[in-house]
Amino acid sequence: MSDKINAAVTALNAKMGDDGFDGTAKFVIEGEGTVMIDSEGARAADEDAEVTLTADADTFGSILQGDLDPTAAFMSGRLGVDGDMSLAMKLGSVLA
Repeated sequence: MSDKINAAVTALNAKMGDDGFDGTAKFVIEGEGTVMIDSEGARAADEDAEVTLTADADTFGSILQGDLDPTAAFMSGRLGVDGDMSLAMKLGSVLA
């Protein structure tokens, strides 16, 4: 597993705390791997999800660090979203 995936799992779990996420989401970090989040938290895995977000490692890193707003990344074409758009919007609060 890549260092970027490990860092993403750690950052997402810190942001979610003990609450987890109400739904299933997959983050595809191009060239690195995938991260799943659900009610159990974040983990390195590639499973079916209600929404899939895809971006390069730099974009995800900027989002997780709070330097790039997820909505702005989507609107600029740096973040792809496939699936339940309302669930993707809920992710914005987790990532903020």
